[in-house]
Amino acid sequence: MPLSQRNLLDLDEFGRDDIGLILDTGVSMAEILSRQIPRVPTLRGTTIANLFYEASTRTRVSFELAARSLGADVVNVTASGSSIEKGESLVDTLRTVQALGADMVVIRHRDAGAPYLAAATLDCPVINAGDGWHAHPSQALLDLYTVRTRLGRLEGIKLVIVGDILHSRVARSNIWGFARMGARIVLCGPPQLLPHEVTRFPGTDGLVTIEPNLDVAVEDADVVMALRIQQERMEGAHLPDLREYARLYSISEARLARANPDALVMHPGPMNQGVEISATIAYGNASVIEEQVTNGVAVRMAGIYLLAGGSAEAANGQ
Repeated sequence: MPLSQRNLLDLDEFGRDDIGLILDTGVSMAEILSRQIPRVPTLRGTTIANLFYEASTRTRVSFELAARSLGADVVNVTASGSSIEKGESLVDTLRTVQALGADMVVIRHRDAGAPYLAAATLDCPVINAGDGWHAHPSQALLDLYTVRTRLGRLEGIKLVIVGDILHSRVARSNIWGFARMGARIVLCGPPQLLPHEVTRFPGTDGLVTIEPNLDVAVEDADVVMALRIQQERMEGAHLPDLREYARLYSISEARLARANPDALVMHPGPMNQGVEISATIAYGNASVIEEQVTNGVAVRMAGIYLLAGGSAEAANGQ
């Protein structure tokens, strides 16, 4: 069964079947990565261009490893050291990359909507690796995969997302994805960083609520996801003091004790330890933060493979 979408721009365009297909295919990709030689020639002869207009470590390396593990050739283009520094427009860069033979483009951009412009410009599939405050669908997919792998389900779980929701593309994509799969989502953080419109996303069916008190929010939680305070995206003094923020919203042992006994702790990284999460929690038994990074390769392999025309059935036989 193929994906219903040509591109991976955000999860609001993906139904439950599409998300399930990617997660199931991710299981097959994880099996490939567990082999002594973690590569298959499935996409040999395919060229994937990674266009990263923002600094990135986890996402860029993860996409590169995913593509190479499927046998694809990878071309990395960054703003530094390319014609972008000379003022070349995004559209011209995209057309150049396509003319050079790219079969798929992965793009991260500081401006929301840039991947949609890429999809309208190019004849090949486009994957959004993060655009401004808007979306980060592959991160949400790897988060879904990690939770399903550890808890065995997504339907009915309680996910608490804590922190800078306003500036977080990770939060937005996770809201779409987890709600699509039937999870309940509680958003918590300083009032000035809680955009209330996200509780009314179409199709979330009242699954998203806001609770500004973290001690209340984490009660009976199955998953607690901390977000980084994104000071580089703040256009004003949204937070008076990071010490005060940590006192009210940091994930600590005492707060996690209010959640379910087998609750998971997640973070998309990079972490500010001592601000949004304590070191003992970040590296404790409940933490799946390193698993998120590892699972990102398998899930991104699944997305690339399916957008390239692969099927889940064929993936199982690789």
